[in-house]
Amino acid sequence: MSAVRLDRFRWWHIDEVLTIEADLFGAEQWSAAMFWNELANGHHYRIATDDDGTVLGYAGLAVAPPDEAWVQNIAVRRDAQRRGIGRLLLEELLAEAARRDLRAVLLEVAADNAPAQRLYAGYGFEPIGVRRGYYQPSNTDALVMRRIED
Repeated sequence: MSAVRLDRFRWWHIDEVLTIEADLFGAEQWSAAMFWNELANGHHYRIATDDDGTVLGYAGLAVAPPDEAWVQNIAVRRDAQRRGIGRLLLEELLAEAARRDLRAVLLEVAADNAPAQRLYAGYGFEPIGVRRGYYQPSNTDALVMRRIED
């Protein structure tokens, strides 16, 4: 297994990320414009790459002043899953939130995505609500989860 490296997500990674989005999320995938907007707004985005620079996964965190942040996305290419990359990306986002003294980190996760919910629960995220029909066009509910640092 090759080493995984975290780097700043840059505009030239968008095409590779869109391939991962299409495979994982289908009709509910983010568009290039959505990623451009995230980067243009200065949100904290990281990519995970292997030794040859291939994008294995990505994650983003949006700061909501004064003391809150939202995990925008965490995704890992199917053939790279179950290698701890999602965990590594989540830990990087949580470290960034801590560096910025953001007490609360929130996220939305598909109500039918039990593996992701278990990952988040393992880092202290707790369910606080449901957004009915949040993911479109599938009309899948989103579970809102929050982690608070004391």
